[in-house]
Amino acid sequence: MRAVSVSALQHVDCPPSTSYRPLARPSLVHRYNVHRPCAAQSWQRTSTSRAVATPDRATEVPPPTLRSPGPARPIPGYDPDTDRVGVLLLNLGGPETLEDVRPFLYNLFADPDIIRLPPAARWLQPAVAWLISTLRAPKSRRGYAAIGGGSPLRAITQEQADALAGALADRAVPARAYVAMRYWAPTTEQAVAALKADRINKLVVLPLYPQFSVSTSGSSLRLLERLLREDAQLAAARHVVIPSWYARPGYVAASCDLIQAELARFPAEADGVEIFFSAHGVPQSYVDEGDPYKEEMEQCVALIMTELAARGVRNTHTLAYQSRVGPVQWLRPYTDDAIRYLGERRVRGLLAVPISFVSEHIETLEEIDMEYRELAEEVGIKSWGRVPALNTNPVFIADLADAVLEALPYAGSVAGSAVGDALVPMGELDALLETYDRDRRQLPAPIGGWVWGWTRSAETWNGRLAMLALLSVLLLELVTGRGAIGTLLALMPR
Repeated sequence: MRAVSVSALQHVDCPPSTSYRPLARPSLVHRYNVHRPCAAQSWQRTSTSRAVATPDRATEVPPPTLRSPGPARPIPGYDPDTDRVGVLLLNLGGPETLEDVRPFLYNLFADPDIIRLPPAARWLQPAVAWLISTLRAPKSRRGYAAIGGGSPLRAITQEQADALAGALADRAVPARAYVAMRYWAPTTEQAVAALKADRINKLVVLPLYPQFSVSTSGSSLRLLERLLREDAQLAAARHVVIPSWYARPGYVAASCDLIQAELARFPAEADGVEIFFSAHGVPQSYVDEGDPYKEEMEQCVALIMTELAARGVRNTHTLAYQSRVGPVQWLRPYTDDAIRYLGERRVRGLLAVPISFVSEHIETLEEIDMEYRELAEEVGIKSWGRVPALNTNPVFIADLADAVLEALPYAGSVAGSAVGDALVPMGELDALLETYDRDRRQLPAPIGGWVWGWTRSAETWNGRLAMLALLSVLLLELVTGRGAIGTLLALMPR
């Protein structure tokens, strides 16, 4: 079967009887009529995979009365006389200094989408987050110190916002692009305040995660939903979410361009180099409950490999998952295990592709570039390369701008999967989250450092100290076998 190029995907006719493997929650398929595009079937058959066990600085654009010149044809979904368009870029966030590391980790592990506790134990979430962040902070500080003392994610994401606003202005849609980080500044709350101050009335929400997962895009979207509901002005604004966009031709083409450029850097035996896709992992239980992340990731890799094959690249590839936390099972194969396996198979050249990351940060600069490269050398892989993250790649940014324009007509309504052919439909926050999170778990807002006085920060730290004291009392009772109060009285000097 011939390979299907990205440029040809828009012209493939799908028979009405196209089959798919339904997700764990059939309501997604029935409610939105979502299906796997027919091209995906040929992608999987031609795959050569190995089987391995800132709101504080909104982007400045011309006011609506000074629109950039563009095509005379009206843009669907955009009224230049009334629409004030905003694009909200959602991302994880990262500590900018070594002092930020522990509070950043606390925000991360306080999110019930990251560390899931049984319902009866959810009151322990702050204590668990405090304990994990305290224990992991020293190692994480060493990692951030190794890449310069902090995460570059905020700066790169702001550059992406600036570039996207410029690309939209070139397309005759002046828009403001805002950055909302889930676990650090600029926070989602700050971004929402900026949207309100700028009187945005048409909003495109664009998570900077190509593939959807409840632990990344889902967590940010649920927090955003709550904030929009609490504000009458923003609740009335029309909005649309693009929850995943891994199948967009520009994203695939930009990824292939970078892969080909790095393959050209290898010695003459480049055909024998393994293309090694390393994606951020999620717990296996999330996928079992209906999270489409794994399926979207596999389709994304298949798309890229099909396009590479159309360009004459015949390398084999591996998909593995990194960054697991805790004792539970995450998506397999794990990146470190896969590298060891390839070493045993006498693979001598490896090109790492950070497939789920569109910006450089600690998981690319330290985990892949340092830890996994060192492991590859230990197992006998002699030639190593790593594809850079997309960052502000012009093809990538142009494709995001096109995605925003294509989404504008759907603002304020639930749309199908026609744009992007993703497993997760575009649409309003409420309808999208109903598919994945019927319980609407309450998410904690990010917490900064200590601030003196009767403040939210002080209340939070007091709560942490109280929780620590309670855990200490229970531990004392467990160790001594006596009632905690009696033990404390016995230890007091007479």
